[in-house]
Amino acid sequence: MQRPEVAVYYFPNYHVDPRNERVHGAKWTEWELVKRATPRFPGHQQPKLPRDGFLDESDPEVMAGKIDLAADHGVDSFIFDWYWYNDGPYLERALEQGFLRAKNNHRLKFALMWANHDWLNIHPVRYTHSPLEAAPLLYPGAVTEETFEVVMDYCIENYFKHPSYWLIDGCPYFSIYALDRLIVGLGGRESTRHFLARFREKVQATGFPDLHLNAVVYTCAILPGENALLDTAAAVEFLGFDTVTSYVWIHHYEGSEFPQVDYEVVLKAYLDYWDQVEKKCPLPYYPNATMGWDASARTIQSDRYENLGYPFMYILGENTPKRFAKALSQIKDRLQHRELPHPFVTINAWNEWTEGSYLEPDQLNGIAYLEAIRSVFDTK
Repeated sequence: MQRPEVAVYYFPNYHVDPRNERVHGAKWTEWELVKRATPRFPGHQQPKLPRDGFLDESDPEVMAGKIDLAADHGVDSFIFDWYWYNDGPYLERALEQGFLRAKNNHRLKFALMWANHDWLNIHPVRYTHSPLEAAPLLYPGAVTEETFEVVMDYCIENYFKHPSYWLIDGCPYFSIYALDRLIVGLGGRESTRHFLARFREKVQATGFPDLHLNAVVYTCAILPGENALLDTAAAVEFLGFDTVTSYVWIHHYEGSEFPQVDYEVVLKAYLDYWDQVEKKCPLPYYPNATMGWDASARTIQSDRYENLGYPFMYILGENTPKRFAKALSQIKDRLQHRELPHPFVTINAWNEWTEGSYLEPDQLNGIAYLEAIRSVFDTK
């Protein structure tokens, strides 16, 4: 089997954005939550601090450093969490001012995962019995037909045509996070199917052979505004997707442990899910590797920390670089026994610092998690 491509999710909330400034104040970025994180129970490792400081990802020189670091350790592409609501884009400057203006962006491919979920004010969340119900909704994820037309044209003209855009068999990779929000906004499954087909036609009209449509799937609705479809397998086939993958392992583990669950327990649950989804889903499933999970930085640090649901929830314990490397090896070995076209693995994540899932060097482990990727998948 050919070497699987390694595609890492990139969460772009570490630069100044006008929407954030309106809600949180001048020059706010999510680094503020990283700085304020504290241990919430005995043995809890917080704060998790970046080795290289609180950098501005919208700076092309800063992004160039990230590109080199990723490319030197076996990463093939960044899949940017990409936000576009009915009133326009959000958090786009990491990609448009950082990555696309970086002089070395030829070293790494990039793609989009449309994070079309509801955006609640979770930065941070206050303790209540239903914390997410108390978090204000800032930007609804369901978009209108008119907005989707704008999204399609904008992606084709500004991203897909870029020489560094990730193509699978010549087709731009475009992933969608929240199928339920897409369906609601576009007026039902029939209409959604029509607009996704229209997206393909627009892409083909610009000279690409097709569009590679990927759906993010999950069984446990844990994060803000998530609703897992009961008939996901049938839905993705009906809507016309090409492949499915996952964003993070916790989407497939509904455990009762608190405040910590062992990393390998969740890995086993994920591998079991992988077996199940292959039996149920008619589309090719591409695996995910998750570095860790700890959303406690998104809680008010002076509040009690109890098992109330995201972000007051379990963390993944003992997610050492050695265990991460072991998980990557298991996933790679499994892939070698699958006859998947153009094999790839998604990884959570390059920089989900406030959810405790990041590959960027920190002050505790340095580049050990990136070295794990290189040791398993080798450099290009």
